[in-house]
Amino acid sequence: MSLAQDPRAMAELDLGVAPDGAPGSHRDAAPAAARRPRRARSGLIHGLLSNAKAVTGLIILAVFTLVALLAPVIAPGDPTLIQGLGAQPPSAEHWFGTTAKGQDVFALNVWGSRSSLFVGFVVGIASTFVGLLVGLASAYFGRAVDNLLSLVTNVFLLLPGLPLLVILAAFLPQGLGTVIIVLVITGWAGSARVLRSQALSIRGKDFVAAAQVTGERGVRIMFREILPNMASIVMSTLLACVIFGIGAQAGLEFLGLGDISTISWGTNLYWASNDGALLTGAWWVFIPPGVCIALVAFALALVNYGVDETTNPRLRRPRRRTSPDEPTPVAASVTGAAGATETRKGARR
Repeated sequence: MSLAQDPRAMAELDLGVAPDGAPGSHRDAAPAAARRPRRARSGLIHGLLSNAKAVTGLIILAVFTLVALLAPVIAPGDPTLIQGLGAQPPSAEHWFGTTAKGQDVFALNVWGSRSSLFVGFVVGIASTFVGLLVGLASAYFGRAVDNLLSLVTNVFLLLPGLPLLVILAAFLPQGLGTVIIVLVITGWAGSARVLRSQALSIRGKDFVAAAQVTGERGVRIMFREILPNMASIVMSTLLACVIFGIGAQAGLEFLGLGDISTISWGTNLYWASNDGALLTGAWWVFIPPGVCIALVAFALALVNYGVDETTNPRLRRPRRRTSPDEPTPVAASVTGAAGATETRKGARR
């Protein structure tokens, strides 16, 4: 019996597969299709780990996190105790020198990383969460809810940030919790505006309308349909809020409006200013905390760039350069389909 008279063989050729379980048949295609969702789920993580900027930023953050967690091991004892003579430059005994009071600068910066990183990440997570709730609710419910939430957001955006920080920190009781509350109050509005804009663009998609038609609740639609499609912008907003939290805490404590009894990079700068380190030329006192703040902000910015390049195809760089004269590669499936077409033409002849 010829190929043209065999309906089963013709059907297999029309689908672009080989008969009788050949290597190109649909039996071999099933495992590949089953592996696709797993690769999709790990796409963001694989993209970040293959991005040089993101990897560099994650390594710097990991180093600072380990230093903060191992502070009792790296610099045991109370870092505020007097360890030697005052205003001593870096030496083998004191790697970063000593303050005007005789405290070890290295120990102060190691222990200060715990408070600064803790406040930065807590403020970043809390500000992003509040901004996400406001942005999703404003975009989904619209009308009166959108008008009210947009009005509140605009008020916080129009208020000058530094004077508001100073006023709140001056009249509230001192403490680490007060610093966190003040920074969250003044830092959520910008993230809410960005997330609202992204949620509005997703709100008009067909899958959101389909979820509404099927009778799903509004909260489920916001967090199960809209939020997963905002993962990249939420990640970028979170990293920006963490940078804001670390820098704003250091600024408040440098002005003496934070809890100066705690040890952080900001309080180290505050005591360096009070002791006249800049006037006396004791650069080893105020440069280390400033460099630490700058390195952490730089690492978070690198991770942010890595997230953008991973999630935005327009920012991805080609893996290799191609010339205009280079032939375009043809996929194996297209070649197989063309071969099947030629086979059908020969069979009909």
